[in-house]
Amino acid sequence: MVKQRGKNGSVDIYLVYAVMLLLAVGIIMVYSASSYVDMINHNGNSAYTFTRQLIFATLGCIAMYIMSRYDYHRLKNKRLVFILMIITVILLFAVFLFPGVNGAKRWIMLGPLSFQPSELAKYVVVIYLSMALTNNMKNITSFWKGIVPALMMGGIFAAIILSQKNLSIASVTLIVTFIMLFVAGGRKKHLFGIVAPAMLCAATTFTLIEPYRKARLLNFINPWKDAAGNGYQLIQSFYALGAGGLTGLGLGQSRQKTLYMPEPHNDFIFAIIGEELGLVGCIVIIALFIFFIITGIRIAMRAKDNYGTLLAIGITSIIAIQAIINIAVVTGSMPVTGVPLPFISYGGSSLVVNLMAMGILMNISRQIDKKPKKVLYK
Repeated sequence: MVKQRGKNGSVDIYLVYAVMLLLAVGIIMVYSASSYVDMINHNGNSAYTFTRQLIFATLGCIAMYIMSRYDYHRLKNKRLVFILMIITVILLFAVFLFPGVNGAKRWIMLGPLSFQPSELAKYVVVIYLSMALTNNMKNITSFWKGIVPALMMGGIFAAIILSQKNLSIASVTLIVTFIMLFVAGGRKKHLFGIVAPAMLCAATTFTLIEPYRKARLLNFINPWKDAAGNGYQLIQSFYALGAGGLTGLGLGQSRQKTLYMPEPHNDFIFAIIGEELGLVGCIVIIALFIFFIITGIRIAMRAKDNYGTLLAIGITSIIAIQAIINIAVVTGSMPVTGVPLPFISYGGSSLVVNLMAMGILMNISRQIDKKPKKVLYK
């Protein structure tokens, strides 16, 4: 499949292409989206954010290479998984020792650097569930012995993340848990008859009980009602996407990034892509994510064991869900929430951890069967 070979076989070249193309687009667009603001805020240094993102990308690629050579079966070790979970929980609670940002405490601040533990927590949950579900396959069709234990662990991590006022990442964690239970062979009547409605009710409740979340929901319905307040960022996104038309204004020619769009290199970078590269550019980005998802599913289907299948599905699902949510938010298809666009939005924690996870996925692809499984579990 690829000319680059390791001791276990070949890394899936299509996965490498998808990840590296998304990463390259992200680095270019981060520079384009942030250069104007950086020039004003950093004494004329228009490459400040770009330089940091390039450093994070380099560190992430190193981590990705290391993990692509690290046998993913070692992650199935119960002691290692337990240690990872304990460290992650400590880091999740450590954020409360640091000042909040915009009313939310999600980051550990270390001088000029910051780390968001929830980015790591999503993948730790996937690693745990891959191990737990594989070891508990005989009970997967049982609601209390198969479904509930997995949901409880995913729910504990989601609850801690939710306490940081991060409903979006908490939701991603639970959705990935649901997907992994489905792939593992959980009964549809349990998952779609009980779990899915319960998750929807919980998400609705936590949205309505918090005034700022409720305001976001109402703003989504009619952003022009508060165009200078809660609706401002979404309306600017509409302006950016509309101005881009079919082919865009040209790379670096965005108007909305010139202090109209707040932090255009972060969660709303897709709007800047639409403005500068147009509908064509947006379609290319969406196509790359679809290609990545298909590749990830193919790797999961051909994994040499059930553990590899679940691990690959979990990793692929995290990227897929975040991409869908981010693009839906930017295009006004769902309420505004803080989910970055994987590999493209600015952010060191997200980029490094995502690339590390890609390394695990690459290692799974090096050990795949030649023919895909027709049935995941008997």
